[in-house]
Amino acid sequence: MLPPEVQQDEVDQVRDSKANANLVDWYGPNDPECPMNWSFAKRCFVTFDICFLTFSIYIGSAIYSPGTELVAQQYGISDVAATLGLSLFVLGYGIGPMFLSPLSEIPQFGRTSVYIACLIVFVAIQAPTALSENLGALLPLRFLAGFVGSPPLATGGASLADMWGPEDRGVVIGVWGLAAVCGPVLGPTIGGFAAQANGWRWTIWPLLWLSGAALAFLFVFLPETSSSAILYRRAKRLRRLTGNPSLKSEGEIESEEMTLGEVARMTFVRPFVLSFTEPIVAAWNLYIMLVYGILYIFIESFQVVFVEEHGFNLGENGLAFMGLFVGALVTYALFVPYLAYRVRPRFEEGARFVPEDRLPPAMVGALCLPVSLFWFGWTSGASIPWIVPILGSTLFTAGTFLLFQAGLNYLQDCYPKYAASVLAGNDLFRSTVGAGFPLFSTAFFKNLGVGRACSVLGGISVAMIPIPFVLYRYGERIRKRSKYAQA
Repeated sequence: MLPPEVQQDEVDQVRDSKANANLVDWYGPNDPECPMNWSFAKRCFVTFDICFLTFSIYIGSAIYSPGTELVAQQYGISDVAATLGLSLFVLGYGIGPMFLSPLSEIPQFGRTSVYIACLIVFVAIQAPTALSENLGALLPLRFLAGFVGSPPLATGGASLADMWGPEDRGVVIGVWGLAAVCGPVLGPTIGGFAAQANGWRWTIWPLLWLSGAALAFLFVFLPETSSSAILYRRAKRLRRLTGNPSLKSEGEIESEEMTLGEVARMTFVRPFVLSFTEPIVAAWNLYIMLVYGILYIFIESFQVVFVEEHGFNLGENGLAFMGLFVGALVTYALFVPYLAYRVRPRFEEGARFVPEDRLPPAMVGALCLPVSLFWFGWTSGASIPWIVPILGSTLFTAGTFLLFQAGLNYLQDCYPKYAASVLAGNDLFRSTVGAGFPLFSTAFFKNLGVGRACSVLGGISVAMIPIPFVLYRYGERIRKRSKYAQA
C-alpha cells in the first residue's frame, strides 16, 4: 500500500495528462517505477536474483548425472534407461517455455509471479523425486521438474532487458550466461560427492535445498521487472483511487483485444515460422542446438575418461569439471573488455551499431570448440597425465560461452519485435537435441574410443565454423530482405 500523499500525487498526475486521459503510462522519462530508472545498485541486486534463480534450476540437469549408474544398479535397468532422468529434465525445460513463458508477457501475471509459482512446484517435486521407488515414478517427476523450472531459463534474459539498455545488455547477459553455464558444470561436482557418499538419491537432496533457499530469498526480494505488469498494477490502483473504470495501461488494452487464436499463433506457431523461414534464425538454431547436444554428450564423456581411464572416484570425477568452470570464468573476464571497448562505443551519439557487431566473439568461439574436442579426445588416455585433457576442456566452455552470448544477443538485435518467439524456438530445438545426445553417449565413446568419438564431434564443429563468418559478412544484406528482421 502506497502512502496517502503518493496516492494523491498519482491521481493528480493522471488528471494533468493531456494526451489520453484514460491511458496509464509512465510519468515522464524519469519515472522512478520504471525498471530502466532504478538505481544502479538495485538493478545489480535484481540481476543477482535472476542469476541465482537460473543457477538453482540449471544445476538440476547435470547434478543427476553422476548417479546414473547407481540408478541402473538399484532398479535393474540399462544405463540408457537411467540416463533418461537427465534427458527428460532437459527436454522438459525445452518444451516448458512454449507454454509458460508467454504467461510472463501477460500484464495481469508479469514475470515474478510466474517465476515464483513455478519455483514452488519445482521445489515441491524434489522430495518425491529423491524418494522414488521405481523408474516409472522417477522419470515423470524429472520431466515435470524441467518443465516447471523452464521460465527463468527462457525468460531470464527478458527480465534483464527490462532493466538494462542495449549498450549494457551484453555485460549483464554475460553474467546471466555465466550462471547458466555454471549449472551444468558444477552440478556433476556436487552430485559426484553426494552420490559417492550416500547413493544417487543424494544427488537430488542438494537440489531441493538450493532451490528451496532460492524460493525463500526470491519470494521476499525479487521485484517485478515487466513494464506492462507494473503499469497494469498502477492502472488497477488508480481505478480504485479515482473510481474511473476506464483507466487502463497499454499492455492491458492489448491483452484484452487479443483472441485465444492470436495467443496460440504467437505462442506455438510463430517460433516455428521464424525458425524455418528466416535464414539467420535457422542457421543459429542449427549451430546452437548442435553445440548444446555436444555439451551434454561431452559432460557424459568425463565418466569414461576420468573414472574408467584414470581411476577417479565419483567425487574426484566431479572435480574434473572445474576445468570447464575455470574456462567460463576466464572467458567472461576477457569478454567484458571487448564489450566495453568495442561494442558499447557503437551506441554513443553519432556512432552506428549493427547487430553483426555482436559476432566477432562467436568467430573466436567457433574456433575454440573443435580445438578443445580434438585436444581432449586425443590426450584422454591413461598414459597421459589427467591434467592435460582438463586443460583442453577449458577451451570447450570458452567456445560455448562465446557462441551462446554472441549468438543469442545477435538474434535479439536482429528480431527485437519477435525476440520472445525467436528465443523460445531456439530453446526448444537446442533442448530437444541436448536431451537426445546423452542417451547414446556411453555407447558412442566406448565403441569408437574417446579419441575417435571426440574427432567426430570436432569434425561437426569444424563444419559449423563458417556460420558466424558468413553472417558477419552477409547478415545485413539478409536482414534487409526479411519481413521480420530489423533492417
